[in-house]
Parts: sequence; C-alpha cells; structure tokens
Amino acid sequence: MQQLKSLLSQSNVGAQFWNEPLAKYTTWKIGGPADCLFVPETKEQLAKLISILHAHDVPWTQLGRGSNMLISDKGIRGAVIKLGQGFDEAAFNGDMAEAGGSMSFVKLSVLAGKEGLTGLEFAGGIPGSVGGAVYMNAGAHGSDVSRIFKSADIVLETGELVHHAAEDMEFDYRHSVLHGKKGIVVRAVFQLRHGDRREISATMASYKDRRRRTQPLQSATAGSVFRNPPGDHAARLIEAAGLKGHRIGGAEISKQHANFIENTGQATAEDVLALMKKVQETIAERNGITLVPEVYVMGER
Repeated sequence: MQQLKSLLSQSNVGAQFWNEPLAKYTTWKIGGPADCLFVPETKEQLAKLISILHAHDVPWTQLGRGSNMLISDKGIRGAVIKLGQGFDEAAFNGDMAEAGGSMSFVKLSVLAGKEGLTGLEFAGGIPGSVGGAVYMNAGAHGSDVSRIFKSADIVLETGELVHHAAEDMEFDYRHSVLHGKKGIVVRAVFQLRHGDRREISATMASYKDRRRRTQPLQSATAGSVFRNPPGDHAARLIEAAGLKGHRIGGAEISKQHANFIENTGQATAEDVLALMKKVQETIAERNGITLVPEVYVMGER
C-alpha cells in the first residue's frame, strides 16, 4: 500500500485524503474511515485513477452525495472515489438537460424548471447526485430516471470511457446495468419537454409541501430504507406493525414517516442494521412479506 500511495501521490488524479472519516460525507452522518478518499476533478483524472487502481487490484467504491447508503462503523477498505466540483455543472440545449455526475439531482430539477422544461419535477425530493440517480433509476411521484434518460458517459472499472444510450441501461425498479457492470457516471443527458414555468413551479411546490408534511427533512436520514413491495407501501406495513418510534441505540424509526430511520445523534451503523433487521423480521412474521432494503450497505463488517 505504501508503494501505491507513493505512486498515486505523484499522479495527477485529484485530491487525496488518507484514512479519511466518511460520516461527514453521508446524510445519515454515519461511517468509519476510508483507506483513501480520492476527489478527481476531470474525467481524465478519474480514468487515470481507476486505471491505476485496476492495475494494482485495489477495490474501489463510489461515494456520491452520501444519501441512500449506510457505511459500516469500520469504514471502507481500498479506495473511495467522490467526484469533485468539475463534475458539478449543468447545461440546457433546447429540450435537453445535460449534467455532471456529481451535481445535485434536486438542483438540476430546479434549474430545469427555471428553463421552462418539464419532466424532472419528480427529482425535487431526491437528495442524491445525478450519477447516483442514474445508477439506481431513482424515482418518485410516479416517475423515474428511465422515463427521461437519453444517454450517459461512464468510466468503467478498467478506466475505459464508454457512452451508453437508454437501451443500454437495462433500467428496472431501482436498478440499472451499473449494478452488474461497475462504472461511474460522469455525465448524463435527459430528454425533457417544454412546459409552462408557472405550472412546473406549482407542481414542484406541491411536492415540496407534501415532503415537508410527511418526511423528517430536518433529521439525519438516508431517505426511504426499504423498497415498496408490489401493491403496497413499506411505510404502511411498518406503521401498521406499531414500529413507529421504535429505537435501537441512537437509531429510531421516524415518528413522521415509518420508512425512514433517523440518526438521533449518536447512532452507529450497527444500530441501524439491527433496527432494519427488527423491521424485516416483524413484517415477515406479521405479513409474510420480505422487505428489501433500498439503501446500500457498504464497508467492512
């Protein structure tokens, strides 16, 4: 590792932070250290970094805006890659929206609305990055990424830069081809439609008001913890089981929305995992349904 550290320090691959605590980079405010956190600013830096890691058989994990993930208390071995400010930009051309992989999906939806473009209103409450949204085919309010996705530039685990059109992405419910083919989205293009700015703004405002009333937006959470089972809602099942407010350590099932787990201040990853297990066991016994996590659990256990 020392030899690799020396090589990387001499390579133009962006900022490097060794033994970096990750809790401050996640919306749950939970997570141990990464062996090294890299923050490339260009696709060339990213490709070079991944090529070096690949050549030395060093595993790597991508960290977006830190939502929808639980990082273990022991942290992540190998490298963690977080796209820098160079990937945080957007441009609009006609009815197309183009954005870098690290850009806030919420911010992109707001900018699109100001341009009078409709189709991204559903993204107003999804706290991840554009790249993360593409990776998991993020969705809300009856829509998702697959409905507006046109193409993306992706750096694969070999360091190769490829271009994927919509038909290459294998989109499904909270799924894309990137679940099986490791890569990082550096740029995505979305096909939108021209609309009325006032109507777009009103729709986004109504979604925002609904989130404010139903979700614990002021607490440290990772969004919805479990996928909705076919024909039902995870939150309804959890609430009906009387689990709202149930707590293990510093982790608590939100009293406002039963499919959210809040870090009340000192929660560990093990607290959250234990609470998730409690929910799954209760719903399986009570309803015969296996709740599938929507959050990704990462790191050394």
